[in-house]
Amino acid sequence: MPTYEYICRNCHHEFEKIQSMKDEPLKKCPNCHTDSLKKVISGGVGLIFKGSGFYITDYKNKGTSETKKHPPVQKSSKKDTKDSKPKSRSKDA
Repeated sequence: MPTYEYICRNCHHEFEKIQSMKDEPLKKCPNCHTDSLKKVISGGVGLIFKGSGFYITDYKNKGTSETKKHPPVQKSSKKDTKDSKPKSRSKDA
């Protein structure tokens, strides 16, 4: 359920209220008890994960069991081939 922000036009009391989208907006201020509440339009905060156990790695591709058994072979980089000595050619050939 979304959280709505309210402000009283009379006493300027500000507060938040968790309400269903189907609920009618509040009218009576809990501070001064007048019917002068106004729902404030805010930018919102998006999705919030509360509690432990939410990590960025929870939703990464874990891979298949085959890739875990046989990790991919790394190809040699171009830098490795430049540093190696060229094969010497024989004079007989």
